[in-house]
Amino acid sequence: MNVTYKWLKEFVDFDLDGDQLSHQLTMAGLEVDYMEHLGAGLDSVIVAQLDRVEAHPDADKLTMCQVNTGTEVIPVVCGAKNHKQGDLIALAQVGTILPGDFKIKKSKIRGAVSQGMLCSEKELGLAEESEGILILPQGLALGTPVFDALGLKDIRYEIGLTPNRADCLSVAGVAREVAAMVGKTMTLPEVAPVDEAAEEIEKLTSVTIEDADGCPRYMARLIQGVKIGPSPGWLVRRLESVGQRSINNVVDVTNYLLMELGHPLHAFDFGSLRGQRIIVKRAADGESFVTLDGQTRTLQGSDMVICDAEGSVALAGVMGGENSEVEDDTVDVLLESAYFDPISIRRTSKRLGIHSEASHRFERGADIDIVPVALERATALIQQLAGGRVAKGVIDTYPKTLEKRTVAITVNKTNRLLGLDLTLQQIDTLLRSIELETTALAGDEEGLQVVIPMSRHDLEREVDLIEEVARLNGYDNIPVTMPASRVVHRRKETQQSFVTQLRDAMVAQGAREIINYSFVSPTSWDKIQLKQDDLRRTNVRVLNPLTEEQSVMRTSLVPGMLEVVSRNLAYRSDDLRLFELRPVFNVVADQDQPCEVVNLCAILTGRRELEGWSQQDDTVDFFDLKGLVEVVAQQLNLSSLQVEADACQSYLHPGKSCRIYSGKKLIGVMGEVHPVVQDAYDINQPVFLVELDVPAMIAGRAQAATFQPISRFPDVYRDSAILIDDEVSADQVLKGIGSVKVKNLDDVVLFDLYSGKGIPEGKKSLAFRVRYRSTEKTLTDDEINKMHAKIVKSLEKNLGAELR
Repeated sequence: MNVTYKWLKEFVDFDLDGDQLSHQLTMAGLEVDYMEHLGAGLDSVIVAQLDRVEAHPDADKLTMCQVNTGTEVIPVVCGAKNHKQGDLIALAQVGTILPGDFKIKKSKIRGAVSQGMLCSEKELGLAEESEGILILPQGLALGTPVFDALGLKDIRYEIGLTPNRADCLSVAGVAREVAAMVGKTMTLPEVAPVDEAAEEIEKLTSVTIEDADGCPRYMARLIQGVKIGPSPGWLVRRLESVGQRSINNVVDVTNYLLMELGHPLHAFDFGSLRGQRIIVKRAADGESFVTLDGQTRTLQGSDMVICDAEGSVALAGVMGGENSEVEDDTVDVLLESAYFDPISIRRTSKRLGIHSEASHRFERGADIDIVPVALERATALIQQLAGGRVAKGVIDTYPKTLEKRTVAITVNKTNRLLGLDLTLQQIDTLLRSIELETTALAGDEEGLQVVIPMSRHDLEREVDLIEEVARLNGYDNIPVTMPASRVVHRRKETQQSFVTQLRDAMVAQGAREIINYSFVSPTSWDKIQLKQDDLRRTNVRVLNPLTEEQSVMRTSLVPGMLEVVSRNLAYRSDDLRLFELRPVFNVVADQDQPCEVVNLCAILTGRRELEGWSQQDDTVDFFDLKGLVEVVAQQLNLSSLQVEADACQSYLHPGKSCRIYSGKKLIGVMGEVHPVVQDAYDINQPVFLVELDVPAMIAGRAQAATFQPISRFPDVYRDSAILIDDEVSADQVLKGIGSVKVKNLDDVVLFDLYSGKGIPEGKKSLAFRVRYRSTEKTLTDDEINKMHAKIVKSLEKNLGAELR
């Protein structure tokens, strides 16, 4: 919102200078983003008179002027044609720097000396466009700076308003705040009386509102016999000072009132209205309409439109129509002043992508009580500037009366929230300074009943009024106090600590963490071949998804992980060691909300070692992944891990995958990604994946390990090779050894697997090494032999093993 210092002074008398006013506005919540001194640095542009104007001898489009500055007569070459001898003009003297960093120098133009420049309004920054030089009114003293002579020196403030302060989208609204700052009263401009004709407006036109919710109030005035033309200089300059462009005298009045009072008005060419009447209603669904900017818009049934007897002529509260625009040949004008529902205007403006000055105000909430004031002032100004006869009376269709809100505010709560000690009288004075009506609150509690004006849509609750008290009293006056608090030591929950340890363990193994969106596409499950009738994988749909590709909550980290792998491989990043430790969302029967469970998903693919001088061309395999899981499990003190072949997951290779158990607790699956799934993601190299359930891992965690000192007695090894059936796994052998009750068994390592020559068909040879050590004494050969024989005998009995 742009306002100027002088325009504010017309509403309220204050003594603040430009910088003080900027500071006060900002501290009152109306932040001044930019302050510009209009006419600053242009005192060398002075009022001068053309004593003589002659054609340039060597250029048809140039004139040679003798310019009287009041102290001397100087020659100036000019390219404009709208001047004549005796005119007062704006002379930029040599050395002047005009807007745009254009410096005036003494020069020769086609052989003629020129000691200055005759300026146009555009060159002085007073207008966006101008056809010739600025011709000044007669009677100004020669040599006087132009901006001083015309009273154009001013300060423009660009205020960055928050969306809730629609009441300050006008000079009057800002002036109301200034009046509260300086303790003065704001005065609205007087509305000049309108010279009405004898014929009544009801006999010439009518207004019908078919949707009172969308348009609670609509007023109209009819002005006949106007003469469309350029606006007077004062109006043009006033509009330009706040960034508005002059169009013609009628439209400029509506724009002027828009900036002055903050209420949008619209002028219709009455001769273009078919049936000479107005109907306010909802648009027909699919209706096409051409707005003032020449764009064809497709409307919906929720859009409010202004119609004549045959069709739409304006988008209510947003933009007028091309078919009813005020043109140079317009004779009769129907002037509209109305109030439209903010929600309806906001929806239409956003859907059609139209952001106009009118929609900006209506969608934030206009003032329904200012509707007649704006209409009368605009009518008087149009008659003053464009002439014409105003039909007798005014049409005021008000089918849905909007009542003012009343909100209570108490002294106790105000002081408690602000940390102040204000009295009831002080609060009352502050609220009345912004034109709020107050009465004493009935009852024992000290407070006020406040009537909220229709311009303040942001004041709905007591805290809103308390905020106004704080703002008006001055934020600087709120004491600085440190909040009372207690230092509370809170220990992390078990899962929080475990997740932190798990993340650290994965990073220690050289894995990089990734983070994907929790929203995925419904087709993600098809790509990893999950069955939709699996209850745990049933889609948890998002009620308001951003896109269809993010319309369901993920129930597995696998799709997102494989997408990341595919994207990295496409960029030739082939050696990956990644993990994601994030929640998934599983459907729970008979519950509205899904169950949120933290999962870990990790992948290995590519080379085992980084590329280098001595690096071997080995790629990772299943056992690299298994080793990573075992190391991480050991660091997290999980119970001894056990695996069972075939993970029973459609996205893993059935012959190269397994289920992972911690004790008897299933904690996850791992293996090579199924070739069909790899093809679905355009992955052309083996990928090994593990997916772990974090709560299950916590449940399978062993008791904290206790420290045991290293034995000072020597250890002894015994190596044995056994023949065993192919169907018996090495894991069964190791479990069998561990199940034998041998007191001093310290460690078991399987170090060889052999089958082939010398080994019967259907058999294999496994060699294992057992370490024995006592913490109390040095073991004898006899003791060790007895313990080892016990182990071999158990394997022979339980697994059918034969000692080689």
